[in-house]
Order: sequence, then C-alpha cells, then structure tokens
Amino acid sequence: MPMIDVYAAAGTFPDSHRLAQNLAAAVMRWEEVPELPLFANNTAAFIHDLDAAAISNVAGESNYVRVQVLTPAGVLDRNKQLGVVKELADIVAAAAGDPSLSERTWVLVFLTESPEGGWGIGGHASTNADIAAEARAALAGR
Repeated sequence: MPMIDVYAAAGTFPDSHRLAQNLAAAVMRWEEVPELPLFANNTAAFIHDLDAAAISNVAGESNYVRVQVLTPAGVLDRNKQLGVVKELADIVAAAAGDPSLSERTWVLVFLTESPEGGWGIGGHASTNADIAAEARAALAGR
C-alpha cells in the first residue's frame, strides 16, 4: 500500500486532488493488488506546493517536479518500476497541462521500499504476510 509524495512549485497543478487520486490509482494498478478497500483506502498521494524559490537546478530554473513513491519491498520488479515511472511522469505533465513537464519530472526510480514490518496501518505495524492475510480474508468475504 504505497504512499506517493509530489513536490512542485505552487500553482503547477490546477486540480491537486485529481492529480493525487490519479497517481494513487496508477501505483495501485502497477502493484497489481486486488481492488479492495484495504488497498484503495490505504494508497494515497500527497501534493506539496512549494514556493518556486525553494526549487532550483544549477541554471536557476524551478519548473521541476519530484515524485517519491514508498511501497513495500519487492512489490515492483524492474519492468513495473519502468512502467510506473513513465506513467507517473505522464500523469504529472497532463495534470499541469504541460506535456514537456514529463521531461522535468523526477520520479525516484529506485522507489523507496519499506522494510518488512515497517508499515503502520490503524496503529499496527504490518508485515507483508499480515497484509496478504487481510487481503485474502477480504476476498473471501466478498
């Protein structure tokens, strides 16, 4: 159940809520988890608006976006990493109404992976086995 953080200059995205929803849905698809409330309610994106002066490359440009994805260890193999990075960059560019922004969107390619037992949901640090058992129980109860 991933968490996505997006950092961009304030005003980059006219509809941050829609962007957050689209990013969360994309990562959930790439993780290939079942469409259960367990996953849908605990996969979220956070859009951080920064003052443009807080972002800069060496040339002084601040028209960049940084996307960081935290996901359980081992969920995304290399093909999934490649796919999710491209899709997230494309979603960001579309949300900004600027197709060229995908070239200036840094999606952390290595993706941050939470260590086993490092997920806290509902006040409980869950292991991958805990999450899988909860998903199996939810699927059985459908």
